[in-house]
Amino acid sequence: MGREKSPGLKILWVWTIGTAAILVTSVVRTRMQDMQTMMNQNQEQAPKENQNGSAGDSSVLMDETVLPESDREIAEKL
Repeated sequence: MGREKSPGLKILWVWTIGTAAILVTSVVRTRMQDMQTMMNQNQEQAPKENQNGSAGDSSVLMDETVLPESDREIAEKL
């Protein structure tokens, strides 16, 4: 008889677990949207950087680091 729980307690547990599931889903959805937005911004910036680089920009891109013209000789030696 000690193992039987009242219906109110069962409803409370269902309510608590349901609320936690909704909150976790909301946080995951928000983070996924933020990550998608960040990836879209990176993809939009990449073509712009390529267009700027081919337009005669005076910098060298090595290992994803933009070097000024004065460091070009040092970078080519490496």
